[in-house]
Amino acid sequence: MAKAITGYLKLQIKGGSANPGPPIAPALGSKGLSQHMMDFCKKFNEQTKDKVGQLLPVIITIYDDKSIDFVVKSEPASVSILKALNVQKGSSVPNQNKIGTLSKDSLRKIAENKMKDLNAFTIEQAEKIIAGTAKSMGVLIEK
Repeated sequence: MAKAITGYLKLQIKGGSANPGPPIAPALGSKGLSQHMMDFCKKFNEQTKDKVGQLLPVIITIYDDKSIDFVVKSEPASVSILKALNVQKGSSVPNQNKIGTLSKDSLRKIAENKMKDLNAFTIEQAEKIIAGTAKSMGVLIEK
């Protein structure tokens, strides 16, 4: 019989550098899961040792017997876009001030990296999702 799920926690943690401090300690502690903190940190760091320094979303599933599972997602699309353009942040007025132009190749590469986390069946659909994120950041897409 499957365990009953009692909740989820969504965190963003830098790859390979999870430690039993904020944001992990307050999140797990508030759910009464402090006993899993060190184990989670060790497993997360082991799983993300090839992505050191990248900000990674993590979804922690909490079960009724106070056990946990977690899934590490790929880097947020906005962070990937900023890295591709080599800029620090998006435009504060995206419809007027543009921060750069993203090439079709870069768009496809980002879409391929995010494909498993997106709600898309084809790479073209994934590209449209990433292009929408880029537009909301003040980034133009190469024609």
